[in-house]
Amino acid sequence: MRTFEELIAEAEAVSVDGWDFSWLSGRATEERPSWGYQRLLAEQLGRASAALDIQTGGGEVLAGAARLAAAKPVAGKSAPGAPAPAQRGALPATMAATESWPPNVARATGLLHPLGVVVVADPDEPPLPFGDGAFDLVTSRHPVKAWWSEIARVLRPGGTYCAQHVGPASGFELVEYFLGPQPEARRARRPEDESAAARAAGLEVVDLRSERLRMEFLDIGAVVYFLRKVIWMVPGFTVDAYRDRLRELDARIRAEGPFVAHSARFLMEARR
Repeated sequence: MRTFEELIAEAEAVSVDGWDFSWLSGRATEERPSWGYQRLLAEQLGRASAALDIQTGGGEVLAGAARLAAAKPVAGKSAPGAPAPAQRGALPATMAATESWPPNVARATGLLHPLGVVVVADPDEPPLPFGDGAFDLVTSRHPVKAWWSEIARVLRPGGTYCAQHVGPASGFELVEYFLGPQPEARRARRPEDESAAARAAGLEVVDLRSERLRMEFLDIGAVVYFLRKVIWMVPGFTVDAYRDRLRELDARIRAEGPFVAHSARFLMEARR
């Protein structure tokens, strides 16, 4: 394995724009939820006429769902072995996405505009910049916060909210390694609290599933990259501020093997 300083320098230099974690291939792993959110998203988009993806990041998840939908054969439309239809046609006729972080807005615009998606720069605070009942589908993958009254407002009667949220104490083995015990924060993001808030906003929760999933960090560079990208895990994280703890963790990984944490995810589907 390369030296501590080499791994740190590499992880500090790489771009963390967007929501693509492919840089971690071979350096970190995370189990995926059994329900397969991107596949479910593709199915929901295929049934919608007007949809909104909230906090889309760099647009990677929505674009991936469009690819899945485009790859699905349509009876009578193409011969066996013919190429998949254009991705643009896999999305609803009206398709919008919001994002707050400027680098991600630019990235999502470049990725999603060719698919017919309007990307709106939005501060992720109420109100959503759309009229009442504008959409029959609202989606989101890992929203920082769900503003339930706004989600209910922009949904048409009978419309659906389908999203994968981060659950309680997700990755907290890593968080608490750097910050120490976080008993109050561990109680946040509980599925039962989110579903109660959704119901209070006038939505009917029709599906709620949660799982805890194993994460492994194989080298200290993977830890640095992850904390630079997922900035709310250790607020204000920099290598200089945590160099001593990083060096200790590097020695631990070299001696004992991967650092293990557990992510928490829950799937929620609700209808207005």
